[in-house]
Amino acid sequence: MPFVIGEACVNVKDKACVGVCPVDCIYEFDGEPQLYIHPDECIECGACGPVCPVNAIFLDSEMPESQTQYIELNAKVTAEKC
Repeated sequence: MPFVIGEACVNVKDKACVGVCPVDCIYEFDGEPQLYIHPDECIECGACGPVCPVNAIFLDSEMPESQTQYIELNAKVTAEKC
């Protein structure tokens, strides 16, 4: 179960999570309003969650029901752009 970046990151993109990710699976793409975690690269270490100042990062299985569309969005955007 990979981690997913949700709604709270939209138009924020703090990037604290990028610096602590040991496998560099968190991406920023030009023209995108948020950061994304590549689900196939995430090793589920959990380092990113505690440093996110807006609490936007969840395990996919713990994503709030109102934000489940971000699970597919993270996968789709990283598949297209990586």
